[in-house]
Order: sequence, then C-alpha cells, then structure tokens
Amino acid sequence: MEDNARVEWDSRHSERSHNSLTPDPFLVSAYEQFVAPNFKYVGRALDIAGGIGRHAVYLAERGWLVTLMDISDVAVKQARRHAEERDVHILAEQIDLTEAQLPVSAFDLILVFFYLERSLLPQIADALRPGGIVIYKTYTREQLKLVGGPTHPMHLLEPNELQAAFPQLRILHYLETTKDKAVAELVARKE
Repeated sequence: MEDNARVEWDSRHSERSHNSLTPDPFLVSAYEQFVAPNFKYVGRALDIAGGIGRHAVYLAERGWLVTLMDISDVAVKQARRHAEERDVHILAEQIDLTEAQLPVSAFDLILVFFYLERSLLPQIADALRPGGIVIYKTYTREQLKLVGGPTHPMHLLEPNELQAAFPQLRILHYLETTKDKAVAELVARKE
C-alpha cells in the first residue's frame, strides 16, 4: 500500500493540487486559544501527514522546533523549500505513517489535519509529553453527502469517533460540523 499511496500523493503534489500555504483557520484559532496561553516557551512539534508544510511553517515562524512527516517525497521537498523561503527551519521526513513508530514523550504539540490512520492514534497520545496538546481535524462520514473529499470509510470518522480516540487525554475542544466540509475538530491535552 505504501508504494501506491506514495505514488498517488507524489502525483498530487507534483500537479500542485494541494498547494495552499495558508494555515487551516482551525489551527490558527486553536493555537491562539489553547497553545499560546499554555506554553511559556515553545517546544517540539510534530505535523503528521503535513504535506507541503503549511502548518509546519506556521509553527516554525512562531519559534517551534517542527518535524513534518509525510508519505510524499515531492511534498517533503516542497515543505523544505517553503520553510527556506520563509527563513525558518523544519525537519521534514518522508515516511509511511501506516508503519511509523512515533517516539514516546517527544512532542509538546502534535497536529493532524485531514489524515486518518486509526492504528496511529494510540501512538499520537504516547508521543505527547505531559502538558502536550494534540490538534486534530479530519473528515467524518457525513462528507459522503457533500461534494469532494474522501469516500473510503477507512478515511472517514464515525460520529464521535475522534472524541473517543484519546481516552487518556483531556478534551479542551470538540466539534463536528458540516458547514463546507463534514469534519470533526479536536483539541486535547495530556495531563
């Protein structure tokens, strides 16, 4: 599966179908509301399936030490270039996240946007340091009623699935909505 997914995402990024460098509005609001007030000093952040680096660069511009992981080598190279253009540094790694082993207690902040690999969810919680925060946003099954987005159930959350995905974390924010896209948003903290 890794080779097929890598080829597909390399193609999408080569065609620049996913080329926005504007951070998701949910990241900006979650950062201002939950991250900035809780961290006197910035720390280490992980951007899972970070694509061309729109969120990794956003964090790096705020002083975070950011690791971006993505299956697409094309995206990783673009992320490095975008960071360089903005005069910030990120560590960008090409990795198959279906086989990843995240380091334990290594990150203060973990971002996941529009990516769902259920086997990775326990590792995300374990990879947070005490006090660390996860910001997660991805599609729900309700997206099937709308135009675009993924259609395979493997890539779509069931109702309240994300809310229950991290029982060891304290939920600070949770919302499921179907405004423009059918998504679930989560901010949770490791105590």
